[in-house]
Amino acid sequence: MVNSVVHVVRHGQVHNPEGVLYGRQPGYGLSELGRRMAERLGEYFAEANLVHLVSSPLQRAQETMAPIAAAHPHLIVTIDERVIEAANVFEGKSFGMNNEILLKPSSWWALRNPLRPSWGEAYTSIAVRMQAAITDAASHATEGEALI
Repeated sequence: MVNSVVHVVRHGQVHNPEGVLYGRQPGYGLSELGRRMAERLGEYFAEANLVHLVSSPLQRAQETMAPIAAAHPHLIVTIDERVIEAANVFEGKSFGMNNEILLKPSSWWALRNPLRPSWGEAYTSIAVRMQAAITDAASHATEGEALI
């Protein structure tokens, strides 16, 4: 059995001055700090033996991947729909200074079960799809490392 190394990296800080729970919403790119974070990742992985790159379809994830991919121009970044934020009924809403949206009675039904969670995608669902994406990436990295 071959052991593969798969690095799982979260995107850099997002430009979000309105404090929106952006989730899967399009149009949320990296902030200036997020771009510096991405550049640092590019430096960190520049000498790594990367053989497979995977990104979420989201803009911020692709912007984070760009400096890593630039250091490995022989690789193509694969877009994987499974590597994405959890679905959430509060997506696109601003929570305000003190999470005011959670104090509104209209939000309470979505908060009824934190173990599911009732406001969005179940944790088990997230784990299953991410594990599948990681397993797929590992299968491409038998001669090196993968990065998601």
